[in-house]
Amino acid sequence: MLYLAGMVVGIGGNILIQSILTAPDGLSSIAASSMLLAVGAVCWLATVAGDAAHGILMFPVLKHHSERSAVGYLTARVVDATFIAVMALLILIQIPLGAAYLNAGTADTSSLQVLSTVFNQANLYAYEFAMITVGVAGLILCTVFLRTGLIPRPLAL
Repeated sequence: MLYLAGMVVGIGGNILIQSILTAPDGLSSIAASSMLLAVGAVCWLATVAGDAAHGILMFPVLKHHSERSAVGYLTARVVDATFIAVMALLILIQIPLGAAYLNAGTADTSSLQVLSTVFNQANLYAYEFAMITVGVAGLILCTVFLRTGLIPRPLAL
């Protein structure tokens, strides 16, 4: 249930975030919708708590069968949570950029747009690294399930 709740909250947060960050005039949209962007980032931070908790809750179950796998799974989930937390921070950094963009007026705002683009790209990289670690965690978990028979073999595969 914790895993599914984390996915639902994360998807909801992602919908909010992407609707703002992918708008045609991104920095103006960020400034106008900074509260929604912050709510989306907080949703991702809630997902962080769920990811870490999933690793912690599975630790005693996996340790009973393989201590190395238990530590590996916990580590992968914590690394995943760390990358998602970094991703949320990269999203939150966009809020002051949007405010500076609006306050800049007629001044050259190209540097703010470049910074926003760099943070968006870094956000994407953080997400990709998080998903790689989720994949590693999944492989560890399914391997333990397959070896121990904790769940039916076809489901573990």
